[in-house]
Amino acid sequence: MVSVTQRIKDIKKINSAKQPRGGYIPPKTFNRRCFDDGIELSLNENIHPSLIGIVVDYLTRFCQGDHKAFASPISGALMIKELEYAGELRSEIHGLDEESIFNACRLCGYESVARAGKHTYVPVQTINPDDATIQNIKTMVARSLHFFEEYGPVNQERISFEGGYTDIITNGDADYLTPHALWEMKVLKSSPTTDHTLQLLIYYLMGCRSKLKDRFDGLSKLGIFNPRLNTMYILDIDLIDLETIEDVSKHVIGYSS
Repeated sequence: MVSVTQRIKDIKKINSAKQPRGGYIPPKTFNRRCFDDGIELSLNENIHPSLIGIVVDYLTRFCQGDHKAFASPISGALMIKELEYAGELRSEIHGLDEESIFNACRLCGYESVARAGKHTYVPVQTINPDDATIQNIKTMVARSLHFFEEYGPVNQERISFEGGYTDIITNGDADYLTPHALWEMKVLKSSPTTDHTLQLLIYYLMGCRSKLKDRFDGLSKLGIFNPRLNTMYILDIDLIDLETIEDVSKHVIGYSS
């Protein structure tokens, strides 16, 4: 089973599927808009940036009303027989208060197990976000909620592509679907890369062949929102040339036509 992100890593080794110079969709072709809320994030976070990204993502979903937002780390906890403690952590997540964010950080520590297996587990009791880290997370979630208030509404989260997967890509899900755009959230310290823009295109093309085809046919834009930089990157789908679509469809995803 190969996910979208794993396929993107793999194609760097395959001549027939390697991205052209500058990427299938060069990041510079995306229009960028920066938002200013007057808040500067602390540079001194004490937990790993990848974990912070997961926490911001899942807390954003939770605050939007998705009560299954933490399903993945819960499944990870189940795999290592720590479901009871994970359940206690989940029961103490209510919003964006400091206790909720602290518990979300620990709960999301089980995510590595769900994604990569038991051998990746580090006891979540060692995850102790400090005040600066908690405030950064709170700010980034607030930014994300405000962003989707302006560019939403969010019609669907965790978009899977039943009917659109292939023998090459068998799983993977996108972040957010709004009436006119497909969005990925990237909590990064830098701008999107060619891997990120290719990921968006793959999701879009799989969506067009999935059981959600009708929703994807109505989309006009692909976008990335980075709450760490408080910046949006957006591209009109009509600007993607047919040759790129055909190359990615055939050589990256594995569609025959």
